[in-house]
Amino acid sequence: MLGLLAGAALGLAGAVLQALTRNPLADPGLLGINAGASAAVVTAITYLGITSLTGYVWFAFFGAAAVGALVWFLGGSRGATPVRLALAGTAISAALYGYLQAVMITDDAALGKMRFWTVGSLSSATDSTIRQVLPFLLAGTVLALALARPLNAMAMGDDTAKALGANLNRTRALSMLAATVLCGAATAACGPIVFVGLMVPHVVRSFTGPDLRWILPYAAILSPVLLLGADVIGRIVARPAELQVGIITAILGGPVFIFLVRRRRTAQL
Repeated sequence: MLGLLAGAALGLAGAVLQALTRNPLADPGLLGINAGASAAVVTAITYLGITSLTGYVWFAFFGAAAVGALVWFLGGSRGATPVRLALAGTAISAALYGYLQAVMITDDAALGKMRFWTVGSLSSATDSTIRQVLPFLLAGTVLALALARPLNAMAMGDDTAKALGANLNRTRALSMLAATVLCGAATAACGPIVFVGLMVPHVVRSFTGPDLRWILPYAAILSPVLLLGADVIGRIVARPAELQVGIITAILGGPVFIFLVRRRRTAQL
C-alpha cells in the first residue's frame, strides 16, 4: 500500500513539475525537492530529537518547498531553461546530500537510523505510516488532478493562457503546493526516491499525447507499477539481502535521463 501511494505521488508530482516548468527533465529528485525534504527530516531527527513521522513530516514539507523555490529562482524564474533548472537542482542536491553524509558520519546513532531511509526504502511501511501520510497524499492528488485544465492552457504560452481565462500566478502557486505536498509526504514515509517522476510521464505522454487530463491520472496509475517493480527487483537480485528501491530506480533512471537529454525533442514541452 505504501508503494502504491508513494509511487502515485511521485509520478503525479513529476508530471505537474514538467508541465509547470515546460521542462521535460523536471523531476522532484532532479530539481532537488527530495533532497530538501531529506535534509530537513535528517536535521529534525538528529538535532531536534524528533523521531515520529507525524513530527517530521512538516519538516519534509518545509524542506521541499524551500528547495523548490530556490531552484526555481536560480534557474531564472520565468526565463528558466531545462538545462539551467537541471544544473541548479543537481548542484543543490549535491550540497544537501553532502550535508546528509556529514551528519551520518559524525553521528553513529543517526547513521543507524537513517542509512536505509536516505537511499529510499519501503521498509518503513506500517499501518501507522500509511494512516499518517494518507491525508496529505489524497489532498495533493486531488489538487494536482484539478490543475490539469489550467496547466493545459499554460502549455500554449502565457498570453494564450491569459486569453483563455487562466490565472497564471494562482496556477503556478497551486502547482508548486501540490508537488511539495506530494513529494514531502512520500519522502517523509519512504526517503528520497528519484527518477520515478521523470520516467513515467514520458512513457504516458507517448500514448496519451500532451493533454494533462490524461497524463496526470495515467501517471498516478503507472508510477506505482515502476516503484513496486523496482522493489521486487531489489529483493531478487541481492537475495537473501535486499537492495533498497531508491537504488534500483536510480540505476534504471540514469540511462533514461541521458537518453532524454540527448533527444532534440526534449528542448521544451
